[in-house]
Formats: sequence, C-alpha cells, structure tokens
Amino acid sequence: EQFWRDNKSAKVNAIRTKTLIERCDLAIIRFGDKYKQWNAAFDAGYCAALNKPYITLHSEDLIHPLKEVDASAQAWATSVEQVITTLKYISND
Repeated sequence: EQFWRDNKSAKVNAIRTKTLIERCDLAIIRFGDKYKQWNAAFDAGYCAALNKPYITLHSEDLIHPLKEVDASAQAWATSVEQVITTLKYISND
C-alpha cells in the first residue's frame, strides 16, 4: 500500500516538476539533506539536458560531491541571500 501511494505521488510530482522546468527561464536547484539530494540532482540534470540555466544552492559540505553539477550550473550559492544577490545582478535590479 505505501509503495503504491509513494509511486503514484512520485509520478504526479515528476509531471509537475517537468512542466515547471520546461516553462522556466532560470531554475534554482536547492540541495537539502538526505533524499532531497536525489531529487535535486535529477532536476539539475534535466535542466542541463534542456540547456536551461540554473543556479545551485547547497551547503559547503556538498561542494566537492556536487562539483560536476556546479560546473554545469550558471552559478552556485551556499545561502538564499547569495541567490538573491545573483538574481538582482543578472536582472540589473
């Protein structure tokens, strides 16, 4: 029962995420703790495959493990404030 519920919700979430990434001009990919990293890595890979620009956001302890993901990103940040600063810079605000 739990497996099928998780499976169905994962598929619905995948449709939503795919649609949002395809429609976006720029994605912010936030890497969290544990399982969220898998989802974020998948989203970053999808952005890269679509040639969609993205900014990664993650803690400093993930810099080395995510070096290839960050290399493909247009920018990477370790805080929300850095993301905001980057967005202001690229939008000239």
